[in-house]
Amino acid sequence: MLWTKPLRRSATLGLAALWFCVTGAASAEEVHAGPWRSLFDGKTLSGWTAKIARHPAGENYRETFVADHGVLRVSYAGYDKFDNQFGHLFYKTPYSAYRLRFTYRFLTEGGLPDTPNWARGNSGIMFHSQSAESMTVDQPFPVSIEFQLLGKDGDAPRPTGAVCTPGITITIDGAKVKEHCTPPANAPTIANGTWVQAELEVLPSGVITQKINGVVVHRYAGAALDPEDTVAGGAKPYILARGAQPVTGGYIALQSEGAPIEFKDIEIQELKRR
Repeated sequence: MLWTKPLRRSATLGLAALWFCVTGAASAEEVHAGPWRSLFDGKTLSGWTAKIARHPAGENYRETFVADHGVLRVSYAGYDKFDNQFGHLFYKTPYSAYRLRFTYRFLTEGGLPDTPNWARGNSGIMFHSQSAESMTVDQPFPVSIEFQLLGKDGDAPRPTGAVCTPGITITIDGAKVKEHCTPPANAPTIANGTWVQAELEVLPSGVITQKINGVVVHRYAGAALDPEDTVAGGAKPYILARGAQPVTGGYIALQSEGAPIEFKDIEIQELKRR
């Protein structure tokens, strides 16, 4: 997802305070965890629906999404140019409270010259998302929360694991976040070609936690639709029809944002309040 505004950088003390406050609340929130289930069979795209900008839901334009020997790959081998055709691959079932774990790596080859600079080595997992079918044809990003995934690009630090919010607002330390993307304070910059383990936890209370290689990099809450959003282009009618209501569930989608990337071991564990 594009970083369209100055990024919020949480101070170390702020992160520590957030950890203390939310872990206390989370530990008091007892949940029943179901079994882990795979969302990807490793062989086909069964259960998944592509939605790529300028194309209708269900059209996997030029085989952007490919199932190959246990990995789900975002590929641009069939493209002449990227041409801002941002895409997403939606799983068929909406979820509300769960743990999602997966492994990913950015590929070192296969990008396109016209991919925007900010989109190189840039992808993500969208969740609490609107459905593929409810997006307009030209809409680049669904109304959703994004667990952003970044690869190394140049020599500067580029930590993975930010949270981005097309069409949605969240709260960190009890304050509404104004920026579109909030980078983590303690996440690593990871070289392309390296497999990375990521985990997302969405509790019944609405507290959301993101982990990279087992380390918490973000924790936040208070997801709600944002009528003032300007990022999820074409989604304004969808948001205005619903108002600034809380967002407590939705679809999960893998992003094709111009960067070749592979996903594997995509598993979900549903949670219920005890």
